Amino acid sequence: MIPDDAITRLADAPRLLVALDFDGTMSTLIDDPMQARMHPRARVAFDALRQAPGTTVALVSGRSLHDLRVIAEHEDDSDVLLAGSHGAERWTPDGASPEEPTLQERTVRDELRARAESIAASVPGAWIEPKTFGFAVPTRTVAPPLRGDLHARIDDLVATRAPGWRRRTGHDIVEYAFRDIGKDDAVAWLRQATDASAVLFAGDDITDEDALRALGTDDVGVRVGAGETAADVRVDDIPELAEMLVRLAQARGQARE
Repeated sequence: MIPDDAITRLADAPRLLVALDFDGTMSTLIDDPMQARMHPRARVAFDALRQAPGTTVALVSGRSLHDLRVIAEHEDDSDVLLAGSHGAERWTPDGASPEEPTLQERTVRDELRARAESIAASVPGAWIEPKTFGFAVPTRTVAPPLRGDLHARIDDLVATRAPGWRRRTGHDIVEYAFRDIGKDDAVAWLRQATDASAVLFAGDDITDEDALRALGTDDVGVRVGAGETAADVRVDDIPELAEMLVRLAQARGQARE
């Protein structure tokens, strides 16, 4: 059950930021990540919030900014703000403002990717997902008995060649990056950029907990699905989140009538 007080609190905020994770929150998790698209009910809710008065909508993802724009079907004239690579890459209606890796960082990244790809090539179903600031190892298509050794070998590679890189885990994925920025930083930037008086953040994974833990007393955090969380509200799945977002959009409109 979604508590009414959470909706009421956000409905009355002068300036509301709704920041949403994408994979597992707005889109079902699938084997081919570039084929992910918003769940139909999530799209309805998303568009309703974009029309709500005094409301800014943003997507906050570990995906690279380029990939996030593809899967979110995000156009150049969109009013939706984006934080890709956990917040290291940003997009506003004024354009993208990515933090570019240095030549040395790109050299190390590309060397490690190539070595990781060589390791993955020996494991059926394994592959390496390129990231702007590193790479990821998805294992949804890898048989469970093979995953532990795959991760151990790549962990050892990164620990030896780039011990300062950050390691993140998620749903059937491990990511390695040479930027330590997290989704808490992304939400802080979005809050300042939109002058938000309250924030709703929703996510489904471990990396989303950075943002959920950083929310204030006037904010609402939502966890989609199971798992330990700092969120105020838990919903079972994407359709239940969509229901909450539609109710919020309606309440925002009614509060200003």
